[in-house]
Order: sequence, then C-alpha cells, then structure tokens
Amino acid sequence: MGAALRRIQVGSALSAFGLGFTVPYLYVYVAQVRDLGAGTAGVVLAVFAMAALAVLPFTGRIIDRRGPLPVLVVASGVASAGATALGFSSSVTTAVLSAAVLGAGTAVMQPALATMLVWCSSTATRTRAFATQFFLQNLGLGLGGLVGGQIVDTSRPASFTLLFLIEAVMFIVLGVVAGSVRMPRTASLSGARPGDGAAAKGGLRALLSHRAMVQLCVMGFVLFFACYGQFESGLAAYGTEAAGIQPSTLGIALAANTAVIVVAQFVVLRLVERRRRSRVIAWVGLIWAFAWIVAGYAGLGHGSQTMATAAFISTYALFGLGEAMLSPTVAPLVADLAPASMVGQYNSAFALCKQLALAVGPAVGGPMGAALHGPYIVTFVLFSLGITVLALRLGRRLTPLQDQPSLAAVPSRVVAVSVPETEPAAARAAAH
Repeated sequence: MGAALRRIQVGSALSAFGLGFTVPYLYVYVAQVRDLGAGTAGVVLAVFAMAALAVLPFTGRIIDRRGPLPVLVVASGVASAGATALGFSSSVTTAVLSAAVLGAGTAVMQPALATMLVWCSSTATRTRAFATQFFLQNLGLGLGGLVGGQIVDTSRPASFTLLFLIEAVMFIVLGVVAGSVRMPRTASLSGARPGDGAAAKGGLRALLSHRAMVQLCVMGFVLFFACYGQFESGLAAYGTEAAGIQPSTLGIALAANTAVIVVAQFVVLRLVERRRRSRVIAWVGLIWAFAWIVAGYAGLGHGSQTMATAAFISTYALFGLGEAMLSPTVAPLVADLAPASMVGQYNSAFALCKQLALAVGPAVGGPMGAALHGPYIVTFVLFSLGITVLALRLGRRLTPLQDQPSLAAVPSRVVAVSVPETEPAAARAAAH
C-alpha cells in the first residue's frame, strides 16, 4: 500500500478502536449507570441508528462535490463532540441529542473513508485494500471492547465518562491522520463508468437507472438484514430463550465471530481475490444458510446443553467466515460500479441500505427470535438462500472485469470503457 492508503487504514482502525470502548456498554450506561431506564436506553440506541438515515442521503453528493477528505475531518469532529457530550449526559434530553450527534458523525465517516480508499487504490489493489480495512476495524473493535471492559465499573459513572472521552480522542486522531493524507486529484478517476451503459449524470435518478447497482443495494440490504441485523437482537434472543444460552455466552460467541475474521481474513482473501465476486457472495449465502441450520439445532434439537452452546457459538463463527469473504468483494464492487463523479453517492447509497437493514433487522428478528423459534430459523435460512440467488443474478449484469478484477493485466481504475465501433483503430487503441 502507498503512504496515503496506510494512513487511511491506521486512522480507520483507531476510530474503530474508539468505538469498541463504548458500543458494547451503551445500553448499560444509559439504563443503569445514568439510571435513565431501559426505555430511554432503547430510544438512545434507536436515535443512534436513525441519525444515520437522516444524514446519509445528503452525504454522497457532498463528498462528490467537496471531496471525501474535508467531509471525513468534519464528521470526525462531530462524532468527537457527540461522544464527549454523551459521556457527561445525565438527563434524557442530553443523552438523546448526544446520541444523535454521535450517530450522524460516525455514519458520515463510512462513505467518506470508503471513497478515500477508492481514490488511493486501483481496480487491481482495491480488493485487498477493503479487506485490510475490514480486518483492522474488527481488530480495533475487539481490542477496544476488551480494554474498555477492564475500565468500566457500573458503580462509578466516571469510568464510563472516561470511555467516551477515549472514543472522542480517537475520532480526533482520525481527523488529524486524515488531514495529513495527500489525496490524488479526481481527474485521475475520469475513466470510470458504470458497466451497463448508465450515464454518469449524477444524482439519484442516475443511480436508480444503473441496474447492477440497484441489484447490489437490494442484495446488500438482505445481507445485513440476515446477519448483522440479528447479532445483538433476534439471534441473541433466540439463543437465550430457545437454546438456553447464558448471557455471558453471548460475549463468547461474539468473540468467536471476531476471532474467525481476524484469523481467517487474509487466508480467505488469497482464496477469493482471483475468483468471481458474484460466486463468492453466492457461497456466503450457502454458508450462512448452514449457520442458521446449526442455530436451529442449538435451539430446536434435543442434544445436551453443552452441544447447544457449542452449536450456538459455531453459528457466530460461521457468520464470521462469511463476513471475511464479503469484505474483499462487496465494498470494492460498489466502488468499481461507480462513475468517477458519483463515487461518494454510490458509497452513501450502499451505506444507507446497510443502515436500513440494521434498523429493520432487530425490529423484525427480535420478537421472532424470542417467541417464534421455528419460523425464525426457517425465515433466515430462506433469506440466506436468497442471497445466493441474488448474487448469481447480479453476476449476469457485471462485466468480466467488475466480477473478477484479477483479469486486469495492468492495474487500472478503469472499470469498463465503451468505444463505438466506427472509431478509427488508433482512437480505439488510445482509449484502452
């Protein structure tokens, strides 16, 4: 990786490290430490997620007009202010408003960082760049949660305030590191075009006319709905209610998920980076369908409690394997589909689909996982198989280079170039 890309990756990892300090303990902090009740804690978590839905529709166009760097610096400052305010919040109003500011800032960071990765990579190197980011972010989240767990003390609100201040400092560090990056000029990306002939006119209409991107967004919603949207809601409720899993085991299961990602990421990367992206995503759907079947055994089988616990932890581990396969495929594909003038809008649109899935997933999966155990498992087995179907359908709309970047003989940012057959041979050769 070049110097600019290395700095972006370091800043991204440090911000994830800061998030890891607070995300696992946000509910406990609001409900118990600040004694604002479970209802307020639920509202704070909802506002944290809904703030992203409010800002992401506008984020992409700003990134494309102003560039990702100033947007990321401002977003890191906003997130830092939100984290600081939340650390000192002792009333319902201040907690909700602080969560909204924090949620908006962290949401804007995602497409800004993704666009910076696109600008600092080529089609040939983008797969590895996004896989590295995913690896470092998970490592940062895991380490942050581990260190934060040694600091928190529910009897001392100041210990939680310290966590939020550490998070705020990490966001500032991200802004400072990002500010030191020398970004390439946007002119260097002028060759990128949507592969199915959609014109790069900019705006929502152009994005919606790009059928491959629309299919990718639909598939992305299903991906996040069937996995991330269930981790801390439906699947956790199912595990405790149907499988008799102890709450402490949920932490072990999440740790197993992170461990698989950290250990397997670059092994998986070597296996998938020379294969068709659509086929890799299709395999993820099959792996996750098997993971849900294993979860079904944990809660609906007739084995011992030890077997049920092992099966439940294995479910999270299998999800981690699928996540490791997705990181070098989905995010780079969004970038390779985007026209040069709409990279930020494409990244923001996909981030919006992800956030919608994370908002709808718990609302649907939580009640089902707690009460409708059999239908819950069947539903998400079908959703996972749907991922496979959607991935194979998407593959038909991708150019060979979009679906398999390793086919590029020379690293290039050009995804697809359409040259009329009537052009002279010299002009056609120059275009390529």
